Parts: sequence; C-alpha cells; structure tokens
Amino acid sequence: MKRILLFTIIILGAMISFAQVPKHELRAVWLTTVKNLDWPKTFAKSPADIQKQKAELCHILDQLQEANVNTILFQTRVRAAVIYPSDIEPWSEVMTGTHGRNPGYDALQFAIDECHARGMECHAWLCTLPVGKWDSPACKAIRKRLPHLIYKIGDEGFMKPESPETADYLANIAREVVTRYDVDGIHLDYIRYPEQQTICISGNEARANITHIVRAIHDAVKSVKPYVKLSCAPIGKHADLRRQSSRGWNARDKVYQDAQEWMRTGLMDQLYPMMYFRGNNFYPFAVDWKEKEYGGAVAAGLGIYCLDRHEGNWPLEEIQRQLNTTRQLGLGHAYFRSQFFTDNTKGVYHLVANDIDRYPALVPPMRNDNRNAQCAIRHSQCSLSPHYVILSWDGDAPLYNVYASRELPVNTDDARNLIAMRLTKKQLVLENTPLTQQMNYVVTAMDRFGNEYAPLQSATVRTQNAFLPNDGKTLIVDTHELSNSDYFLIQTLQGTTVATSKAYRGKNHRGNTTTASQRNINIAALPDGTYQLRSVNKKGVAHRIAFFIIKR
Repeated sequence: MKRILLFTIIILGAMISFAQVPKHELRAVWLTTVKNLDWPKTFAKSPADIQKQKAELCHILDQLQEANVNTILFQTRVRAAVIYPSDIEPWSEVMTGTHGRNPGYDALQFAIDECHARGMECHAWLCTLPVGKWDSPACKAIRKRLPHLIYKIGDEGFMKPESPETADYLANIAREVVTRYDVDGIHLDYIRYPEQQTICISGNEARANITHIVRAIHDAVKSVKPYVKLSCAPIGKHADLRRQSSRGWNARDKVYQDAQEWMRTGLMDQLYPMMYFRGNNFYPFAVDWKEKEYGGAVAAGLGIYCLDRHEGNWPLEEIQRQLNTTRQLGLGHAYFRSQFFTDNTKGVYHLVANDIDRYPALVPPMRNDNRNAQCAIRHSQCSLSPHYVILSWDGDAPLYNVYASRELPVNTDDARNLIAMRLTKKQLVLENTPLTQQMNYVVTAMDRFGNEYAPLQSATVRTQNAFLPNDGKTLIVDTHELSNSDYFLIQTLQGTTVATSKAYRGKNHRGNTTTASQRNINIAALPDGTYQLRSVNKKGVAHRIAFFIIKR
C-alpha cells in the first residue's frame, strides 16, 4: 500500500492578523544541480546510490515544504547537458560523475512527482546561453555538433545570441520538457549577453536578439501548455533610476535583458530578479520591480548565500529587513540558494518557517481569460475513525485546496485557514486529534492557471462517524438505496481496487427485481487497514458509499 500523506492542522495564531498574512505570494527557492552544489550529493552508480540520491532530494523538499515554500526552481539544464532522458542533449555529469551516463532513473520526473505530492510547484530551470568550460565534456560535445553556434569568452563557451538557430535550439529544449513533463513552469537563467563580452552592435539590436530568444521559447511553451509559467532571473537592477544609479551593473543596458518589457508584453509570467545587494542597491530597485509588475508576479531574489561568513558575512537582520520590505511592497521572495536556506545559515530557515512564512500561501494566479465556470466542487463529506479524519469530495477541477476553521462559514480568504493545497486526488486524510474533530472543512477547486473558484459553503461539515461496521471477516452494507448497483468495489484510500463483490438481487412479493436491504461482503482476505467501498452501476459509474477500517 502506498504511503498515506497526513496533514497537520495549522493552529490559528492570535498574534498574527488576517491582514498580515498574504493568501497569494510567490515563495521560491533555487535548487541547483550544477557542480552538485545543492543536490545531488551522491553519484548514482548503483541501485543503492539511486535510492540515496532520491532520499536526499526528498529530505530537502520536506524542509522546504515545512517552511511553506510553494515554488521550486529545479535546475534541469545545467551546462549544455540535462538531468532527464533527452533527445537533444546528453546527461549531465552531476548525476553520475560521468558526462553522458544514464543514472538509471528520470530525475526530473522524480522531482516533479515529489514537489506535487507536497503541494509545491516545480519549474524546470534551464541555463540558456552558457555551455560550460571550453574544454569540458559538455562544451566539447555541443561544439562538435554546432560549431557555428558556440564562441569562446575567456575560458567559457557560450551560444551566440544573434543567431536565429540559438533561439530555435533553446525553444526545442523547452518544448521537449513541457511536452514530456507536467512542469508548472520554465525558468530561464542567463538569458543575457555575457558581461565580459564587448559587442559591436547597438544596445537596441542586442536587446532585440535576446528578446527574439525569449519569444521563441515563449511560443514553444505556450503552444503546448498555455498554463505553464515562463519566467527568468534577470540582473537585480533593471536600469538606472531617476534618483538612484545602478552603478554600471543592470539588466537592460549592461547585459541587454529587457525583462520589464517582457512582462509588459506578456512574454513572461513571472520574474525573479537577482537582488543580491544591500541598502540603496536593493530597496529603490525593489520598488521599481513592483511598479513594473504589469499584472504578473515578481519575487525578489534574495542573496542568502551572503549570510555565510565566506560569502559576505551579512547579519540575519539584513535579510529580515528585505523580507519585510518586499512583503509590504507586495513582492514575493526567492532564496539563492537551497542549501544556505535548509542549512539554516545564521538562523534564516527558522526566521522564515517560524515567523515570516509561518502560514502557507498560494502562488498568484496567472494573467489569463481562461476561467472555467464548470471548475467547481459538487459535494464533500467528512468522516471520522479512531485514527483518521477523512475528507472526500467530487469535482471537475485538476487541483483542489482545503481550508479548516472552527468558525462557520470557513473564510477561504484567510491564509491561516489553508491546510492543504494543489491536491490532485479528491481526498485528504488527517490525523484524528481533538483539534481536527473540532474543525469545519471546505474544499475549493483551482485550475492550472491558479484561478480559485468559490467553495460550496453548504458542503462545509463537521466530522461525523460514517464508517461501516465489520468484524474483520464480514463487512455489513445497508443497500436499500442502491437498487441500481451492479457490483461493489473495495479500494485503498489511494484508489487501488483490491476486491470486488457482485450485488445480490432477488424478487420481492410483486416479482420485481430488488437488492437485499443488507449485504454481507467477505473481507477476510484483506490485510488490516482503512478502505473505501464504492458501488458501480450498469453504466460503469462508480459512487463512494463509505469507508471502513479492518483492525483485528
């Protein structure tokens, strides 16, 4: 039986007001694979290594989930090599220690599944123009295949931004990822001219070259899945401001990233500016990013690596001020990078998990006109057993959020009531505690664009005992209202059918076919556990009757 995910109800804190807790906020982490900085720390050279590699990633994601991070920027294209089985580029050496070697599993698919199981989005982070050290295996391989697209700056190789083939090549990689995988976003890194390069064209021409690449990737992604978010990580200062100079280092005029224009024209859905600065190099530019958000979502990239004594030795108070300021502005936040966060460098993890992001938040919805009136909850019910509270519902949506409160109606605008998000299965299993028994629950539907739909408050119910009796051998079912049932299914909580039973039909005193008022179903062969009983009619439509627990 698969693992049952148990969610703990969040105890409502009296010290934090409704207004201080944003329901929608972009909270992200860059999870790097280059040079094995964040993950993996183990090379996959055996089945045992694979399991250890997977366990490492799960541990990281568990920590991020506990800190209410909702978006993982997962490095997928490293340097002209990838961490999934691609038809375009070879396996990165970060997986096995050897360039081109298959690690024995699909790391991207595993990461997506594990992120989604924790209610987090997974964005495939693609490093675009750099292709690694000139003599590295990855750079040599792409130079051999595409010598006319690669040039050398210092000891590094780069794809040529001015070549239309570069745009096509990178767009094909993005299209491959979006077509094969259920990613929530494509995140572009280093989508800019190398800062070391002296160009012989105008700034407008250079910006047009980079924008051409962005447009090609945008069109490739959106033609396959319009709901997949496109984002990038621009330099943290977009351009000089009227009252604040960028001191010669900015996105628009130094490396020719026109990121704010990409947001204005809809080529980007999100931005993660790399704001690894302090003082006047941070705060005025944070305001500028907010003012040029254009209906998209912007998360300030915070340089938490600078807390490390070898990287800047910033005091924790600096990051705390930046977090408080960006929240007041209505910006999200993203941490560079994962290990500095999960290692709790100078206490940053505890600050976020216990204070700044104590409560969860949904990712802001995308700009779109694709709201679906049919995306709704039709019915929900809540059942109580000695060990679990089981909430189940019917609906047509791809994603569901669950809220809990002692009050009625449940306020779904209050993030403090949000206990589970982005569920794909129509069921939530909670531990049976005095607190969970006191709660009212409500489910909302959400589409892939992030639009959330109004709940049916009439479906909000307190827990009630709806478990069928059994003695470990026989399950007793009251079937007087199930005359259309053809047979019964016994399933695990995850929906796996483990037994079937044909519905009994007899004749009443008028000679009409009918079901018996009670039906005894043999469950002696089933192991102890919690199950659901479903009825199936002649048309093959299944309906849940109730849950039952076998405990011998």
